[in-house]
Amino acid sequence: MKKLFFYSSLSVFCFLFSNAYAQTKIDTPRFALGIRGGISIPNLSGGGSSSQNPLNTGYSSRTGLDAGIFAEFRFSGLFSLQPMLEYSAQGGKKDGLQAFPTPPALAAFFQQAGQTPPTYLYDNANSTAKINYLMLPILAKFGWDFSKTIRFYVDAGPFLGYLVYAHQVITKSGGFDLKPDGSEPLSEFSPDAPKNIDSDTDIKDQLHDFNFGFEGNVGFAYKLFDGNREIGYFFVEGGGDYGFLNIQKGTANGKNNIGAGTANIGYTFCLGK
Repeated sequence: MKKLFFYSSLSVFCFLFSNAYAQTKIDTPRFALGIRGGISIPNLSGGGSSSQNPLNTGYSSRTGLDAGIFAEFRFSGLFSLQPMLEYSAQGGKKDGLQAFPTPPALAAFFQQAGQTPPTYLYDNANSTAKINYLMLPILAKFGWDFSKTIRFYVDAGPFLGYLVYAHQVITKSGGFDLKPDGSEPLSEFSPDAPKNIDSDTDIKDQLHDFNFGFEGNVGFAYKLFDGNREIGYFFVEGGGDYGFLNIQKGTANGKNNIGAGTANIGYTFCLGK
């Protein structure tokens, strides 16, 4: 068993070494520019148990755009460095009975009735947090050729993100309730209570402008040649990203971290020599 493991490991090492060596013999340009586009499937995770409340928990994934332009600096047939400017849809959604902060107008109603306004009211609604960033990841990229045209690669590295858009979109609302289980409609106590809270609210001023985190991808490339010179490649890849910083400025709405799974296709143009 030990011999089998040894010889298997040796075979894999020899394959990668010889493959990397062979790649240095191919006329591969040292610089390339590329574009990619696809789908982002983000979610908002609670930023630690101490900062969780009904507002920042219970999110599920939504879908959005992921797109980017990048440069690739090749140092060998095995390794390259890839900085990228990426538009990344982040956020999440909640469908069903969920908590909302008590609006100031309704808080005044409770105060006039001599009652303490509740911190949260509940509504059976669809709520989507659309939080989109421009990201600048710097990815270390390793690749192995399976043949002259087929290449497998992995990349990973840190990113810096800048918030460009943040809206909370509420649809299909049915009116507030006093209880998390929906058993005490507010309309029974206040006929003037709003029956519909559908809205599209800009929440950018509630969130930090910057974030940073980690991104990684795996993919396959199909290389194109002019004779023995590589001129470009199509690729398909999947990956993900995660932000290390809580996005909210305050603590009233809890704390959340961004993160998304991504799937992209693209093309890279090889330039120079």
